[in-house]
Amino acid sequence: MNFNREILPNKKSKWRKVAIVLIGIVTGLGFFMAKEASLVSYMSDDPLACVNCHVMTPMYNSWMHSSHREQASCNDCHVPHDNVFNKYYFKAKDGLFHASVFTARAEPEVMFMREASQEVVQNNCIRCHIQQVTQVKYDGWLENHQENRTERKCWSCHQELPHGTVHGISTIRNNIAPIPTDNVETVIPEWLNQQIKK
Repeated sequence: MNFNREILPNKKSKWRKVAIVLIGIVTGLGFFMAKEASLVSYMSDDPLACVNCHVMTPMYNSWMHSSHREQASCNDCHVPHDNVFNKYYFKAKDGLFHASVFTARAEPEVMFMREASQEVVQNNCIRCHIQQVTQVKYDGWLENHQENRTERKCWSCHQELPHGTVHGISTIRNNIAPIPTDNVETVIPEWLNQQIKK
């Protein structure tokens, strides 16, 4: 009996050490992956967070040249705005889907919104453009005016907004990724600055 009592504590302490090391490794890898993936940036409304995944560069660049750039960021269109819990739930669910597709290198050549995303974007189009959608001056002039403007998808007519017609990722090598400008005072290289001063 003495022999068994001495072995049992040693086994427990050995497994505790292994468990602590494994928990440390998993926690360390989790923090490393969160840092590398810029996980905190996805909680913000900064459009540059969407370009953390290089597949979104064509969409970002086309948005940068659109009329929506001054008024709406990615989240204004692609995330629900009915309440804060739904916003972050949808953002997390959609983000995890995108991250898993990107990690598995399974992104399609041409990207289209899923049905849930289409509903969110449609609701946000109507939310921002409610005056244009519900103008009474058109009542009686067009049959089913209100229904035509709220039931159809806005992009069935407005195909060029805000991302244009380029939806394929094959254009990625021809697109320059945006340069974060938060720490850059000027985008003019020093050698060019010197040439300009001459």
